[in-house]
Formats: sequence, C-alpha cells, structure tokens
Amino acid sequence: MDNAIWAVVPAAGCGSRMGASIPKQYLPLQQSTVLECTLSRLLSVRFIDGIVVVVDDETSFRNTMSNSELSAHIPIRTVIGGDTRTQSVLNGLLYLQQQHEGDHTVLVHDAARPCVRSDDIEKLVERCAESDDGGLLAVPMYDTLKRGDESDRVSGTIDRVRAWRAATPQLFSRNLLIDALHQAMRTGVTLTDEASAMENAGYRPLLVPCVADNIKITESADLAMANVILQAQELTRAEALSGPSVIQGQA
Repeated sequence: MDNAIWAVVPAAGCGSRMGASIPKQYLPLQQSTVLECTLSRLLSVRFIDGIVVVVDDETSFRNTMSNSELSAHIPIRTVIGGDTRTQSVLNGLLYLQQQHEGDHTVLVHDAARPCVRSDDIEKLVERCAESDDGGLLAVPMYDTLKRGDESDRVSGTIDRVRAWRAATPQLFSRNLLIDALHQAMRTGVTLTDEASAMENAGYRPLLVPCVADNIKITESADLAMANVILQAQELTRAEALSGPSVIQGQA
C-alpha cells in the first residue's frame, strides 16, 4: 500500500441536535470555527499528506476559509457530500481514488471533534502501520452502562468489561474501506462509523486508546466543553514548552 496518508473529514451534516441557525462545524470556537480548529489539529500531524473536506455547500466552506488564519502546508480539497454520513465519506474516498492511482491509507475524522490530540493520531498511525484491518481511536469505558426501555426506565445493566467508546480518526486502506462501504450499502446494513463497515466485511480493527477529551460536539453544552478543553490543552502545551519553573531563592 502507498505510504501516503490522506484525511477525509465529513462536514456536510446540518447538526440538527445543536439547534443552531448554521451547521455546527461553522459555529465559533476559540478565535475561529469548529471546522478550522479540527483542520488545525490534522495539519499538525506530521504523517498527513493531504485533506479532503466533504461539504454540503462549497460556498460556505470557501467563505469560512477565506477569512481563516489557518496555515495549510498540505493540500486541502473539497468534495460535495451525500444524504448520509456514509455516502459523504464514500464521496471523499472515491474522489481520492480518482485522483491517485494505487491505494492510500485514509484517516476519517469527524469535523465536530476539534479537541483530538495530534499525539493520539500519530499513535494510531504507528500502531496500525502493519495491519490491513486498520484501527480507530477509542476510550475504554469505566462507567456503569445501563440499557433503557421505551419509557426511559432501566431494562438492564450492560457488561462494561472490554467496552470502548469509539472516536475518530479511524484509519483504513482507502480501497478496502470503499469496498466495505459499498458492501454494507448493498445489503442494507446500518453503519454508525467506518469501523462498523470494516467489521461487517470481516475485518477486526485495532482499538487504540486515546485521551477522553477527544469529544464530539453534538449539543450546545459540548461546544462550551470543547472551548474549556482547548484552553486547558493550550495551557498544558505552553507549560511544557517553557519547561519547569524555578522558585526564586531555591536551587
């Protein structure tokens, strides 16, 4: 497989659960937008050779990026998405297939996950380098998990042993993922992420643990939480760069 790695970012959804007047990926976060923060994280990963952003409206994306201070040292391309996340991801993959011969490794990452850490993405790439099964970032579950019924009453307790909360990016061979998505769509299998398509095709993706602050912005409270997380990450990064502090008068 080609050593090139491209990120595919599905950003064509309307984010109806957010209840905002614009899609959540264009909502303000820090000094930019959710999507810009997400792209900034991907651009900080040394392994990534290019990014395909799958959009609903290229005009909205171009207007956002025209006012952006994002410094892109690798190509960022846009593709129009489909009616579902699965179709949008597939459109991005097919664009790459048309543009590049052979195969690539692809990282599919939610536009609404701006807090992902570049170290975790690099760990995912390194851990999955020798496997056709690919892998995904995920968080081990430690909370007690309950199953609810139609009236929101507890109907059972779910075994949390070896349970994980799936996150993104998710890393796979581009061509294998295209085949897996096509297979699932032909047979009517409901997909919630790319790993479920690969599982359906018989693969066993590797679960690579990531920091739990890799949250997905879904509701308005998540946007406020993402702002807090990004501030805390920036503070931690600044402290690491400045080195240990020395108290005056002590060796």
